[in-house]
Amino acid sequence: MGQHCVDCIAEEAGSARVGTASPVETEDRRTATPYVTYALIGINLVLFLACLVQAGGTDLTQSMIMADGMLPTGFYLDYQYWRLLTSGFLHWSVTHVLVNMVSLYIIGRDLERLFGPARYLTIYLTSLVGGSAAVLALQHEPSLAAGASGAVYGLMGALLVVVVRMKLPTTSLLVVIGLNVVISWSLPGISLWAHLGGLLFGALGALSVVWLPAVALKPAQRTAAKVNQVGWLGLAGLFVIALGAGIGLVTALSV
Repeated sequence: MGQHCVDCIAEEAGSARVGTASPVETEDRRTATPYVTYALIGINLVLFLACLVQAGGTDLTQSMIMADGMLPTGFYLDYQYWRLLTSGFLHWSVTHVLVNMVSLYIIGRDLERLFGPARYLTIYLTSLVGGSAAVLALQHEPSLAAGASGAVYGLMGALLVVVVRMKLPTTSLLVVIGLNVVISWSLPGISLWAHLGGLLFGALGALSVVWLPAVALKPAQRTAAKVNQVGWLGLAGLFVIALGAGIGLVTALSV
């Protein structure tokens, strides 16, 4: 389903007239190598292996990388703002990191080809930070949060927007998202709020690219440059909101 979305939108974008420019890239990205997705997977795997080595086993609470990078809730944070980002690149177990990386590989490749590396990375990081902010705002019990799942859920939200935009069937994707939310709610040790926060910010990020230009610009104004500019303004504003919320919450938990 993801590849079909990419193909459809790429074809639509390629045939778009100047006055009705598509909000996605106009060049054919179907065969482009998704370097950002591969780099994100590589960073996550390298950090996980480093934590294993440092911990001397599978109890990753013994790793200083994990201790300094995860996101504690219900604790004093001492103005450690970097945890909003670093927690999204750390994992607790082999299963944890493999599930997230396989999901990132499956979903991320097509979305990177669709949105282009820079916008794709911005949506990913916005979802990650937005998920961290949601955890701090809504997870009041003491916990230690880590994992890329908030960002991966953001990619799911972005994919849903793309599917709706192309008027493709949404049932299968909605079922997958719904099942994942139920699992997040039902199983202990899984951060539901990181998932929902990431899902929300990822969907909003995709809307900034595929919907906002159509609302903000009159048809005669929809040149490729203007559409791209409005999309980037929307993405930048969304990232500032997510980061600002996270910084504000860390500050509140540090006084």
